[in-house]
Amino acid sequence: MKNFKSILFLVVVLVVIVILGYWAVVTIEPGSVSVERQKQEQLEQKNSELEEEVKRLTYEIQSLKETQVKEEETTDKPSEITPIAPLKYQNLTNDLQKLIDDNITMREKSAGSRVGTVQTFLNLYNNTSKKIDNDYGAGTKADVLNFQKAVKITADGEAGPGTFLKMIEWLKKQPNS
Repeated sequence: MKNFKSILFLVVVLVVIVILGYWAVVTIEPGSVSVERQKQEQLEQKNSELEEEVKRLTYEIQSLKETQVKEEETTDKPSEITPIAPLKYQNLTNDLQKLIDDNITMREKSAGSRVGTVQTFLNLYNNTSKKIDNDYGAGTKADVLNFQKAVKITADGEAGPGTFLKMIEWLKKQPNS
């Protein structure tokens, strides 16, 4: 009888250990999953902050429109606030500004869509339709070098924040038609 109790006790302990082991294996997650979950939570928080910012800005725009309408109603002449026509190359300007904000510098053998942004600008500037291949080769370097010389900045053939700023300035001087 003593052996039976001992065996029964060992079986119960073994079953408890197996159940706890199974629970531990099932609930433990790899570190990469934990890191990704933390990133997702941060992105969700940032998204909600941005949504609140959009709501706030939308409210401000609506308030400004209402103010403008009230001003027009109280005066005989139209409001002095005139809408600003969007720049013809606003997307390109925004892309170039992002390169400045990210402190990007490109040189020969650089590759990627950021290079395509520079090539798009150079096509506009030179009034050409060269292929946008997203590779900073000798042709792109030569075009950047010529642009740098034309706007009187250091002409090294590398496109960095100073060059991007001059590109934006040139775009802003272009007619919006």
